[in-house]
Amino acid sequence: MLSRYLRPEMDSVWRETRRLELWLEIELLAVEGWERADVAPKGVAQRIRQSAKVDVQRVKEIEEVTRHDVAAFVQMIEEQVGTEDGRWVHLGMTSSDVLDTGFGLQLAEAADLLLSGLATLNEAIKKRAYEHRHTVMVGRSHGIHAEPTTFGHKLAIWYDEISRQIQRLERARTSIAVGKISGPVGSFSNITPDIEAYVCHKLGVAIASASNQVIQRDRHAEFFSTLALIASSLEKFAIEVRHLQRTEVLEAEEKFHVGQKGSSAMPHKRNPVLSENVSGLARVIRSMALPAMENIALWHERDISHSSVERVIAPDATTLLDFAIHRMVNVISNLVVYPERMKQNLDLTKGLVFSQSVLVSLIRAGWSRDQAYRAVQKVSMQCWETPNAKFEEAVLADEEIRSALGEQAVRACFDLKKNLQFIDRVFERVFTGQNE
Repeated sequence: MLSRYLRPEMDSVWRETRRLELWLEIELLAVEGWERADVAPKGVAQRIRQSAKVDVQRVKEIEEVTRHDVAAFVQMIEEQVGTEDGRWVHLGMTSSDVLDTGFGLQLAEAADLLLSGLATLNEAIKKRAYEHRHTVMVGRSHGIHAEPTTFGHKLAIWYDEISRQIQRLERARTSIAVGKISGPVGSFSNITPDIEAYVCHKLGVAIASASNQVIQRDRHAEFFSTLALIASSLEKFAIEVRHLQRTEVLEAEEKFHVGQKGSSAMPHKRNPVLSENVSGLARVIRSMALPAMENIALWHERDISHSSVERVIAPDATTLLDFAIHRMVNVISNLVVYPERMKQNLDLTKGLVFSQSVLVSLIRAGWSRDQAYRAVQKVSMQCWETPNAKFEEAVLADEEIRSALGEQAVRACFDLKKNLQFIDRVFERVFTGQNE
């Protein structure tokens, strides 16, 4: 079922051919390192490079006998290049030198695709944010009308969040893009740090400063935890779209395409299926962070309990997140926004969303906070309980408040422009970095 979520770019990262290609490059560079150390004869690395080719089927055939994937791979190379040159392959190395260094490279490649997707997502968010920078809507807290905001402001918050997720993934990529070519327990018993440095430099990865047989799994736990965090942000956006699309709200909705059917039974339905899909995938991605953390504690220098876990969570988590990111790009880019409905919903409480403005004006006029709060709350509750009551008129009808502020000051409390005067400043902070 995972195949339905595979984009070709991410699929290529996790193909068996790609894994073995990376293994081969690691082995070839190690032979080059032995040549540089004047241990292996000159020219042997080049001869091996010309003769050795990845043969996935042959590795599988050999593994049926050896029951060891790296041993089968090394034997495949030896068959291709002959025993004389082949004896320099894997010299002084252990399987995890190849496995973990190659795995780090695959995770880095996957991270690059995810980072590209997140950049695309942020561009889509930014475009819609500027489009609706001044599209007024009601802000909500606890699901209840709070104060006016703009739809662009909501999207600016999302952009800022994805910017932080990009930074987190960049850090996680740096942490995971490391190699080790240090032998069975990481002590360089039959290989040298110079060869490790040469291989890692050529591969473009950092060196694990100290390792035992494996690269330590706290690095991997950080990576998968970061994927879980990103998935959680995507779900946050998806849930907001789902709420906005509810019939009672209907301030925005996913684009409904010609010929699309929302229900097999009810022809009128237009459901937020894309966002619901993202919510579901986020749950799966988050579930993969925990086993990555449990992989940290291995027996002594190493066991292989982590291996079976990573064979599942690495391709699955990156593939699902890659899909979810691009699905959310689609949702945001094509989101249908209803400014008039936003204005209608803002007016549902007949001005109650300006209660704090009245409160603050009274405080600035000299009232104590408690006195002002009680006065404004009294009028507010009357409006809640009186059908069609307009808060502005009710405030003006309150003799205490009116005498304290005057009509002009009261009416100024209900000025949308005043309440939203700093939205452009928020945009400057988010999109230009001018955070004074």
